[in-house]
Amino acid sequence: MAAISDTMVREGLPHPLGATWDGDGVNFALFSANATRVELCLFDERGRSETTRIELPEYIDEIWHGYIPHVRPGAIYGYRVHGLYEPDSGHRFNPNKLLLDPYARGHFGELAREPAVFGYQLESGDDSTFDERDSAPFVPKCVVVDPNFDWKGEPGRRTVPWDDTIVYELNLRGYTKLYPGLAGEWRGTYKGLSHEVLEYIRSLGVTSVELLPVHTFINDSMLLDRGLTNYWGYNSIGFFAPDPRYSHEREQTLREFKEMVARLHDAGLEVILDVVYNHTAEGNELGPTLSFKGSTTLPTTGYCPISRAITSMILAPVIRSI
Repeated sequence: MAAISDTMVREGLPHPLGATWDGDGVNFALFSANATRVELCLFDERGRSETTRIELPEYIDEIWHGYIPHVRPGAIYGYRVHGLYEPDSGHRFNPNKLLLDPYARGHFGELAREPAVFGYQLESGDDSTFDERDSAPFVPKCVVVDPNFDWKGEPGRRTVPWDDTIVYELNLRGYTKLYPGLAGEWRGTYKGLSHEVLEYIRSLGVTSVELLPVHTFINDSMLLDRGLTNYWGYNSIGFFAPDPRYSHEREQTLREFKEMVARLHDAGLEVILDVVYNHTAEGNELGPTLSFKGSTTLPTTGYCPISRAITSMILAPVIRSI
């Protein structure tokens, strides 16, 4: 990626939200009603070193945005959001914490269990304190993706009337791990829902496959302390990014997910995604600062709600947009 200077940054557009590549550069747009400043951070190809930090230049209708030329798919990024740190008022802005883009279509890396990922001084147990440690080395980051895909079979696809719908719910990882005769390297992956597996599912007489969460989630400390992992996926941190742990080749995660959906549709099966919106992997007010908590105003107790920009979406457009 070519070096980027502030003079190259354009105002861009407030829509669509997320990072949108147009063939020449990327438009970045982030919802935050109460932030005072938003910085886009770009990283090297390994996601370890922050190479560029650019202030998004425009703010329209509670959306911060900017267009950066020469940025291409594969670029790794995150946000630092400035504002008040007043937990009693629901404001938990801390620019020392690198944030995931809520509308990212791709994620890179994994979360490390370090005190620096919390917005407050974890050792104190007091969430009114302010932590100045940089969380970037310990948190997952976002990836700019190429959204192009040939949905050649979609125009002729028919939806199933509700009265005729028979749903078959499965956990993608567990189901493909256990399916007999499947190639070893495909077990537990999007590729695992191969034509052979789908022929079996069709033979059951079902019309629709409901996938337990396949968007990015996190293993929380309660499970890790017991030597366990989050099998079900109900600890979401990215509602628009397929989980890279389910991919055969991580750099092809989004494409592999789309290919899986296309295979299901070609087999005459509908796809339903199990999505839980009422809480995220950030947990309550004592949880880590990873995305929503650092960019939106939140209540001081209880589960963290998704930002207005997310809750305004309904499930069907979410599925189609992926």
